[in-house]
Amino acid sequence: MNFTRWSARLPGTQRRAARGTEGSVPAARGEYGQQLEHPGSETADADVAAAPALEDFSVRELLGRLPGLVALVYGPDHRIAYVNDAYAAAFGPRPAGATVADTCPEAEDLGLLPLMDQVLRSGKPRTVKSRRTQDGGSYTVTCLPVDSPHIDGGVLVHATDVTDHAEAAERLRASERRHRETAVTLQRSLLPQELEQPDDLRIAATYQPGGTDAAVGGDWYDVITLGAGRTALVIGDVMGRGVRAAAVMGQLRTAVRAYARLDLPPHEVLQLLDGLAAEIDASQIATCVYAIHDPSEGKLVYASAGHLPILVRDEDGTVRRAEDPTGPPLGTGGWLHASGSIALPPGSTAVLYTDGLVERRREDIDEGVAALARALSGASGTPQVVCDRLLRALGVTAEHDDDVAVLVVQHPARQGSDAELFHNAALELLGGVEAAPRARAFASGVLSSWRFPVELRDLGVLATSELVANSLQHGTPPMRLRLRRTDRRLIIEVTDGDDHLPRRRRAETEDEAGRGISIIATIASSWGSRRTPGGGKAVWCEFALPNKPAKSRPAEN
Repeated sequence: MNFTRWSARLPGTQRRAARGTEGSVPAARGEYGQQLEHPGSETADADVAAAPALEDFSVRELLGRLPGLVALVYGPDHRIAYVNDAYAAAFGPRPAGATVADTCPEAEDLGLLPLMDQVLRSGKPRTVKSRRTQDGGSYTVTCLPVDSPHIDGGVLVHATDVTDHAEAAERLRASERRHRETAVTLQRSLLPQELEQPDDLRIAATYQPGGTDAAVGGDWYDVITLGAGRTALVIGDVMGRGVRAAAVMGQLRTAVRAYARLDLPPHEVLQLLDGLAAEIDASQIATCVYAIHDPSEGKLVYASAGHLPILVRDEDGTVRRAEDPTGPPLGTGGWLHASGSIALPPGSTAVLYTDGLVERRREDIDEGVAALARALSGASGTPQVVCDRLLRALGVTAEHDDDVAVLVVQHPARQGSDAELFHNAALELLGGVEAAPRARAFASGVLSSWRFPVELRDLGVLATSELVANSLQHGTPPMRLRLRRTDRRLIIEVTDGDDHLPRRRRAETEDEAGRGISIIATIASSWGSRRTPGGGKAVWCEFALPNKPAKSRPAEN
């Protein structure tokens, strides 16, 4: 770009001598105009040869007609040489010779002064994008070095009004924020607001959504008391983002709670979920671990649908990883899931988690699981303390790029007076009809030794008699009576080798049998039945101890 025609007017310079003779430029323009008027004339070749040079056009006129905002400054203190009409219309006229710092407040808003200093030092163009001024406009500005013998350090400033684009982008960001807030609200509302607290376990859970730049996923967890002291633990992850993933997660969680009431083995629960997930949304894939803890067995029986392995920390700090079986994610179909088990003795801690805790870019996920195992080996304290320590150790912050859900389960080693509140007693039911009176005598003696009130002891003996009688009449050997007390309840359970589950029915007045389960349902706090591994069934009932209601605690969301 040649600034000859108007740079001579800059303060401190002299007008450059006109090039050629007077009238040469108008003549050239006239000839050029004639060529345009008569494109078919015989002198076309001559006219092309006589086309005007770039210097024949007025730079001031060209810059003045540009829709972009243009200003020319010179010198180390950036004095104004020229602003075009678009610049003056946007920010007002600027006096020639004045410094930008004194007369151009927009320069400070746009960050132009340091930008122009960089251009003068480097001799290279610089650009800043979508800077906002105080009046609310947004501009993208480019500063170009001007090389001329008549200008001491010139900079050409060109600004483009991008206010419409900036406002559209802000509306889009606001819409995304609202969408994310809606998804987070839905996600939190679908997670358990209070965690059920089993008698034999201590449990805490944490859910943390991804940072503002991360879409909310479908991470979830749940704790479900199954009765007879058994507890189901669930954690899962819907492989999607936003409201849709949260909605699918909510449906899966509701289904898990419904299936859990059937008291099925873990692999059967996942088998049902697999079919349901495909019906809910075939495009959404979900992973899940479903585990059951039975205090009489001291282990977790679990099934996994494509989820990460459960980690268990023993009392001495050793960390074990649940191995196979692991099936494909839910919704894929065509797979028969299987159950496995991992020991959970007193004093141990189990951790169930989603991939957001251990997955990192440019790092194998097994390395993340190994890092979690190292962090767990040194983590002690209450379940909530362990949750917090694991999040810190794995570098999970408010700006984490993925959702994280963690479920920590502790099987405490009880000692002293606390241990006195937990007892177990069992009796093998051998023989025929004489097994019933032996069972009643056994229950009476055990309940007396546990210092239960007379009324509760009598109810326990009655429930034992009805359960044993039902098993003797409808079940097959081997038969077993088990009594268990915790700090909150008395549990009576009878197992036998027949897998036919009893049901409560209305007995007619003339019926001589069929009232056992109805009696149990009337006198006990709750009752239920389930099939046992290898065939057979267990029928149980519970009595809440006086002033010891079942507890729950708020979930740490």
